Formats: sequence, C-alpha cells, structure tokens
Amino acid sequence: MTKHIIISDPFPRSLNLIFTKEKLKELKKKYKLIEAPIINKKKFYEKNIEKASFIMGQPDLDTKLLSKATKLKCIVNVESNFIDNIDYEFCFKKKIHVIATSPVFSKPVAEMALGMTLSLLRNIHNAHFDFTMSKEKYGLDSNLNSSLLTNKKIGLIGFGDLAKSLYPLLQPFTDDINVYDPWISNKKIKKIGFKPLSLNKIFSDCHIIYVLATVTKKNKNLIDKKLLDKIKPKSIFVLMSRAAIVNFNDLIKRIKKGDILVATDVFPNEPVKKNDPIRKLKNVLFSAHRAGALDSAFYNMGEIVLKDLELVSKNLPPKFCKIAEAKTVRLLASKPVAIN
Repeated sequence: MTKHIIISDPFPRSLNLIFTKEKLKELKKKYKLIEAPIINKKKFYEKNIEKASFIMGQPDLDTKLLSKATKLKCIVNVESNFIDNIDYEFCFKKKIHVIATSPVFSKPVAEMALGMTLSLLRNIHNAHFDFTMSKEKYGLDSNLNSSLLTNKKIGLIGFGDLAKSLYPLLQPFTDDINVYDPWISNKKIKKIGFKPLSLNKIFSDCHIIYVLATVTKKNKNLIDKKLLDKIKPKSIFVLMSRAAIVNFNDLIKRIKKGDILVATDVFPNEPVKKNDPIRKLKNVLFSAHRAGALDSAFYNMGEIVLKDLELVSKNLPPKFCKIAEAKTVRLLASKPVAIN
C-alpha cells in the first residue's frame, strides 16, 4: 500500500519537539515524510506540494500553491492559533481540512492562570522574594493586603478552550462565574451554568477578570482605557491569551495607579527587550509566555496529530485538533509564534 506523503515544515515546531521517539517512529512507519527547508521555502513547495496528502507546520500557502496540491487532505498547524497565511476559502471549497493543535495548551495555561491568581491574592511571589532578602514579615503582618479566592466574582472574557479548562479549576472556590463572549449566545452560557455579562459589567463588577479570548480583527485593542478604568480597586486582571486584545499603553497607565493587581503571560512584542520599562512596574506578576510550554503539552500535540492523521487518511473528519471554521477564520489576527 502506498504511503501518504507528509510535508513536515520545521517552523514553528520540529518533529522532535512534538513527538516522543516512539511516536515519531510510528509516524515514519505509517507515512512518508518530506522535510521542508528553513530557507527558499517557496521553491520547495512549488516543487513538492503536488505530492503531499498532509502538510504539518505553518507555511504560507496562497491560492496558486494550493491549486497544485491535488492530493492534499489536511493542513496541520502545530500551534495554538490559526493565522492569516493561507487561502482558507480555497481549502473549504476543496474540502481540505485545516486544523490546529490548540487543545493541548488549554490545561497548562489554565493551571498557570489559577496559580498566578493565587500568588497575587496571597502575595506569594513577593513574600518569597522578601524572605530571600531577609526582609520577611510573619503572620498577619505579611497578609495585610491578602485575600481569598473563595466567593470572589469571576469574569471570563472569551469562552473557548482556555475558559473551558479554567472554570472547573475555579468552581471549588466560587460559583459566581460570569462570561462575556460575543460568539456564544446568552442562552448557551446560561445552559452551561454561568451568567452572561456585558463587557462593561465584567470590568465594573468582577473581582477577578481573565482575558482568554482569541485575537481577531474585531477585538484588537478591545480592552482600552475606558474599560480598564472601570476595574474596582483591589481587583485582579489576568491576561493569558494574546496581548493584542489589550491596549498595553492603557494597561500600563492603569497599573501605575497602584490600586489593582495584574498578571500577564503575553506581551505585545516578544521577547521583551531587556530595558523595557514594563519590567519595573509594581503590582504585576510576569510570566514570559511560558504558560503552555510544557514537554507534556508538546508530546500531547504529537498524540492528537497522529490520531487525526489516521482519521483523515480514512476520509473521516478530524476530531482531536481544533478545526478551522469559515465563520471565524476570516477574522484571524494572531501573529506567528516567535518562541517555543
């Protein structure tokens, strides 16, 4: 039986990063791999794309290239978001599946979001630093600005994979979970068991606000001074999805008022410059876009890719990776991943 051909693009992630030795061996046994070069990619794809049943990576694929891909069944984007670098309309028309491995990151990011929240509420990170500098305080003196997560009013902005992994972690602490997501009906949010709130109400009423939405052409800089100024003193703002959703200049100004706590795993430009003034901000817990980057997540990526390759090879639809949808993919605005 002739093996399906996979073009493996090393960007943004190599096969060794997302497959264990055993799973990579399984991949090579079932499929014929052709590795794309790091440079001169266009010439490579012009020559080889007509052979491929699958493309694994994040290459630029315009209509001209895709029209040559007569055997192509599926494009596997080994990243967390779809980006605007291929002709999706052509793929939908030709019934070429476009999938992304975003589900593998949702649990690691959700756990990090919870951890950062607890650290901010109880000042764990600063108390640790004080101890290392022999400046620690004991007992109540060390908790004058601390509070519990229990019974806090939570606001989730976006109800995709991240939110669906985060809310079960929050439920043991509070049942007051509120959701803003313009893509989901209020009826559906209520059916899940949460309260739909307007964006204004999320910012004015909630004690802890999580930004979990995918960035689109419609929500760039959605969270600006007007919304940030609505945040109540002593509240917490946690940014875990994409920096472009937030006007960072407005966020920095809000942080400098000194009455809220902020955690962020993402930044407008990564890596952040060593002399960037953001590094000196107080009341902020920083994470260098590392929330989802676990070995287990990357290897899980290989697992779900193998499963979906198997399904698509049998002319069945993929069901483990995220599938690009016509109604949302037109609004994509994510940048390619810069750092693994």
